[in-house]
Amino acid sequence: MRVLITRPSQDAEAFAERLHGHGIESLIEPMLTIHHLPGAGLNLAEVQALLVTSANGVRALAAADDERASPLLAVGDATAAAARAEGFTDVTSADGDVDDLVKLVQDRLDTSAGALVHAGGSAVTGDLVGQLGAAGFEIRRAVIYEARASAGLSPACQRALAEGSLDGAVFFSPRSASTFVRLLSMADSADRAAALQAFCLSDAVVAAAAEISWRGVHVSGRPDVETMIDLLVREATR
Repeated sequence: MRVLITRPSQDAEAFAERLHGHGIESLIEPMLTIHHLPGAGLNLAEVQALLVTSANGVRALAAADDERASPLLAVGDATAAAARAEGFTDVTSADGDVDDLVKLVQDRLDTSAGALVHAGGSAVTGDLVGQLGAAGFEIRRAVIYEARASAGLSPACQRALAEGSLDGAVFFSPRSASTFVRLLSMADSADRAAALQAFCLSDAVVAAAAEISWRGVHVSGRPDVETMIDLLVREATR
């Protein structure tokens, strides 16, 4: 089995290595490129906790500020692991999605104990700020990176699609899926998806990929890397 990995480069390389260990080959074709915004004006004064919804947010946060001791609540285990790797010392994982992170905040934190900072990108999935604001928390959204969409498919990707050497494409975000769909259409290659299976992290990703017809569409049982790997391994061994 050989799949197209559409994650940003740093995450894609780690994911490809994991898949290789299971006998699954891959071609990395990032749909988004991460750019830190060093002048974003991150304000951590009197902050109760930091909220992070992606490993990219963790890395941008680490680059933007030397603070490592504030409590950091991460959306899932992969984001939490990235935070620990960057030196954050008080890290808790919600082990799920944005709704799980909202629940973790409500269970662990006090609305009167200080502001929360959601450190993330210019585009977000879910309404973390809105939900926590409605629950009575003071929450600041700090845009510390942006994910820029690819302008076109690489020659290597176009060649693999033309040759039929790919069995599927892996999507971890709605924006990655919608960007791939758009670029396929721009290259007059939307029909190539009929030979591919789409492996999607969530129902929102499935919806973004649904503008074209695939050979099959699969959704991860949980929105995390481990479950996605399990899904791919199951399909590879069918």
